[in-house]
This record gives sequence, C-alpha cells and structure tokens, in this order.
Amino acid sequence: MTVNEISARVNATLLTGAAHLDGEISRAFGSDMMSDALAYADSHTILLTGLCNLQVLRTAEMLDIPVILFVRGKQPDAAMLELAEENDICLLTTQLTMFNSCGILYEAGLRGGQRHG
Repeated sequence: MTVNEISARVNATLLTGAAHLDGEISRAFGSDMMSDALAYADSHTILLTGLCNLQVLRTAEMLDIPVILFVRGKQPDAAMLELAEENDICLLTTQLTMFNSCGILYEAGLRGGQRHG
C-alpha cells in the first residue's frame, strides 16, 4: 500500500516528506512506547503513535522507518519537523484514535511487524 493510500484511508494531513507519497509500505506498528517499536518494527513499516517528541523520530531513524503517523491530532513542533526533513522521514497526522487508525489499515490489508531476533 502506498503512503498516499494510507493517508487517504485515515484522512491524514501530510506534514513532511511529500517524496514518500508513492512509496510502498508493507507493515504497520502502533505504539506509544518506543521500546516496543524497537522490538517489533522495522523498515517498510509505518509507525502509528500518539507520542509526539524527538524520541519518536530518533527511533524511526534507528530502524529506517520512513513514515510516522501521529494519531489523535498530535502536531509535532518545529524541531521535530526539522529533524524529520533532515532524516527524510515522512510525517502525517490524523484526528483518528490509534485504535481506529490501526483498524482501518488492518482492514485495508496492512499487517503488523514481527518480533526481531
């Protein structure tokens, strides 16, 4: 599924990374705990989170996660937007809850990642 398709399904607003809109995403992972993301998420994954701080971007950078979807209308600050641009990470935001966003994407065919190791 492309980032553009994901964005349309959850009625998201693009904040950074327009170059990623045609990129393929094969997995999704939703969590507000970045330690869980480190254990379960990897590249080609969209990270859904309500946590809105620099740690989310640092985690995405470590795992080569190309897209982050902030749920519940969370809006990253200027420092986060700048870091996302520097690291070529696409940021989206939706008013939907984590539960609803994950459900919509699951219904559309995206599945979760597997535990590393």
